[in-house]
Amino acid sequence: MRRPPSAPPELPGYQYVDLLGSGGFADVFLYEQRLPRRRVAVKVLVAEELSRDTRAQFVAEANLMAQLSAHPYIVTIFHADVAADGRPYFVMEYCSGPSLAAQLKREPFQVDAALRTGIRLASAVATAHAAGILHRDIKPANVLTNDYGWPALTDFGISSTLEGELPVHTMTFLGGGGDGGSTGGGQSAIGLSVPWSPPEMFDDDPRPDTRSDVYALAATVHTLLAGRSPFELPGRSNGSLDLIGRIERGAITPMDRDDVPPSLQSVLRRGMAVRRDDRYASAVEFARALQRVELELGYAATAIEVPTQLLAAPAEAEPEPDDAADATRARVASIQAQPPAPDADATRARGPVTVTAQAPPPAAPVAAVPRPAEEQTLVRPRQVPAQPSPQPVEASTPAAKATPPAERRRSRLGLIIGIAATLVVVAAVGIAVALSGQLAGPPEASRPPVADTEDAIAGAQVPSPVIEPGVASADGTSVTFRVSHKDAADGDRYRWAPADGSGTTAVADGPEIVVAPVAPGQNVCIDVQVQRGSKTSERVRGCTP
Repeated sequence: MRRPPSAPPELPGYQYVDLLGSGGFADVFLYEQRLPRRRVAVKVLVAEELSRDTRAQFVAEANLMAQLSAHPYIVTIFHADVAADGRPYFVMEYCSGPSLAAQLKREPFQVDAALRTGIRLASAVATAHAAGILHRDIKPANVLTNDYGWPALTDFGISSTLEGELPVHTMTFLGGGGDGGSTGGGQSAIGLSVPWSPPEMFDDDPRPDTRSDVYALAATVHTLLAGRSPFELPGRSNGSLDLIGRIERGAITPMDRDDVPPSLQSVLRRGMAVRRDDRYASAVEFARALQRVELELGYAATAIEVPTQLLAAPAEAEPEPDDAADATRARVASIQAQPPAPDADATRARGPVTVTAQAPPPAAPVAAVPRPAEEQTLVRPRQVPAQPSPQPVEASTPAAKATPPAERRRSRLGLIIGIAATLVVVAAVGIAVALSGQLAGPPEASRPPVADTEDAIAGAQVPSPVIEPGVASADGTSVTFRVSHKDAADGDRYRWAPADGSGTTAVADGPEIVVAPVAPGQNVCIDVQVQRGSKTSERVRGCTP
């Protein structure tokens, strides 16, 4: 049973407007700030929860949010204080839009919107991790929407530093598939939203890390697409214990949507892998995987907004005088999308050739050769070509003017002979080139490039995949294959397709390939290749037992 909301406190400089929501140990009110004039959300700790522990947790939440307030996808905190009646409060950005949980009540997200939201949330989570903060309660209800329609991660009430420890046996299970409120349960200092929590959170002594937040991120994106939490079974019991059992087994309920590509489902399944080592190692890696799906579907890649210290970017030039004041503001860097399959050679930093020396114009305009897509997102140091050596200039000296007429005549005669000899040599070379062109056959451009031949030879060196027999899900509507290969390298992926030719080729980033939907009891076979850059291995077939 929910408690009634507390009375809004009297706050100097603020005018109470309305109640926005109530949680386990705090209420959120809408106030009008007088100067500067704007609407703000004010979170107030309820009087019944004024213990030393809850006060400390409340202050910690304000401090954590303040460290992250510069990020565009994290709710900004403006001020924190204690009201006249003794209740602590903090003033934060008012997000007028509905939470993701409220939006899901209308309909699931379209694929492009879910990808865009997932990348932006991953940016926020990566920023928190860079500051040494775990969120530990990422779910649709804890993501608000601002006036621009952007997601805004909030409710750091149960967050901790990466070095901190969880108290043991103090969890509050928020069961079922609902959003469970925005601030967790009221019985304890630690809340836990079961539908989006990783299996390690149900250990007797849970030790979450950054991959635990990655799991919750993937579960949240899955929820946006499916319209329900990942382990919820329609028409079946979905209590906390039911969900925990499915989470620990990794029994994700298949999506009944044809527009969600297998590559996206593979990314989400890897993000929600039972074993932490099988998940993406960071929120940025998860965001990059979502970017690759965007590019695969032909969408513009959503930028990953993270602090500049996460990037090995070259030093920026000193700001101009007009920018001096702006240089003191916190900045967030954008990571552009990485190509889905870069060449092995494309990982080396190169510089664009900047021509600074004057050169004569070509006889005919030469079309610019487009840079391959794999190279367009690389950081390239500038290369400055060597300046041409200055040509010696003959000085006009008295000695030169005193040259006798006979010497000048001999010089002129030698010049004429030299020019004639040069013309003869040029003509001979031209004839030789013409003859060699006729004997050589097609022009060089029509021959297979050497690089392609080398790639074809090197392709045989990509190790072949090893496929474990497929395992059917509990309801038999999907089959999961685990794939591995020797000498795995960063960026290796698996290209696969149904062996019967009934589907298109898909790409999996992780060791699990999920085939869905299938008929219960159906024998399923897939063909798999290891993709390394532009090269692929031999095709190997795997089937259900």
